[in-house]
This record gives sequence, structure tokens and C-alpha cells, in this order.
Amino acid sequence: MRRVVVLALLALALPMAAWADIILTNQFGTVSMSNAGIVSKGSQLKTFNGFVAAPGHSLGSVSFTTGAFNTGSGTLASGGSFSSVGSTFDVIGKGNWAHGHNTAIFTGSFTGNITWTLTAQVNQLKTFTLEGAISGQLWDGRTVTGTTQQTIYVLNGKQFSQGTGHIGVGRTNITAPEPGTLGLLGTGLVGIAGMFRRKLIGG
Repeated sequence: MRRVVVLALLALALPMAAWADIILTNQFGTVSMSNAGIVSKGSQLKTFNGFVAAPGHSLGSVSFTTGAFNTGSGTLASGGSFSSVGSTFDVIGKGNWAHGHNTAIFTGSFTGNITWTLTAQVNQLKTFTLEGAISGQLWDGRTVTGTTQQTIYVLNGKQFSQGTGHIGVGRTNITAPEPGTLGLLGTGLVGIAGMFRRKLIGG
């Protein structure tokens, strides 16, 4: 009985061990905004999975686009949501850590609706949060999913009329399978299946 309990606990632990979070952050850059969507430009990759850019430098760039603003969900000035149809989310690395300049280390897009939330307003400065789920491929071909949250500042009035905003900071979590632990997971599950089979046959 004890062996069965241990194997069951192992079965629960292995799937958790087989997935790891890659965390990246970006700062600065601008966005152009309209009912047709949001397009970012010039946002700097500051951290990636433990790598940290030196002060005044970046590890690469982060860029994203959304689909069109969903009608009936509000206005750009008050918040709402964007479609993910036709969207992109790309991370480009540069330097030795990324195996060279202009290396695509994540290429993907948003999935599902992308929320656009007015989170603060101080005088004429509005703060929005752009948030959504993403999926795509890492540089090594692994298919991954995750979420991103981008803080965007817009000066009400002139900037809204020009469709311009500024990225304060962005944080993205990507959940990636680890090849080594996936193999261990498979071995463990085969062992558990064999154990229960013998127990059922013996019973």
C-alpha cells in the first residue's frame, strides 16, 4: 500500500517539475493606438530568464501588435478589449547570451481577447494595462504559452488625438516544458501503470 501511495505522489509531482517559467521584462518604447489596434515600437528587453541588461543597455527588443478594438466594449479612453486576430508578440535577443545579434528567441501571438484597462488617472496622465495570453515558439523550437502585462502611459488630450502612448514596463511569463523532466515524467508514468497492472492481475 505504501508503494502505491509513493507512486501516486510521484505522478502528481512529475508534471509540475516538467514545466518551468521563463520571465522577461521590457521597458520604454512607444505605442500607436487606434480602433484598428495597438502597435508597439522600440521597447527594450531588460531581463530574460535570469539574464539582466547592464545599466543603459538592453538584451534586445520586445514588440507586439493587437487586432482591432472590440466594438461595444468601451472606448480607447475608457478601456475595453482588443481582438487577437492578426496579432503578434516577438522577442529579439542580441549578444552572446542570445547566440548572436537579432536572434528570435520567442515568436508568437496573442490568443483570445486582449484586455485594455484604465488603471489610474492623475491630472491629464492616464495609465492603462494591456494584458493577454500568448503562445508561440522559443528559439529551440519548443511550443510554449504564457501571459503578458504591459503598462502604458498616455497624456490625455493631444496624445490621444494623435494615437500615441508610452510603455512604462512590461512583464511576460512563458511556461515552457523541460525536455529532461518530460522524459522522467514518461518513465515514471510507465512505472506507475505497470505497478497498478500487476496489482490488478495479482488481485
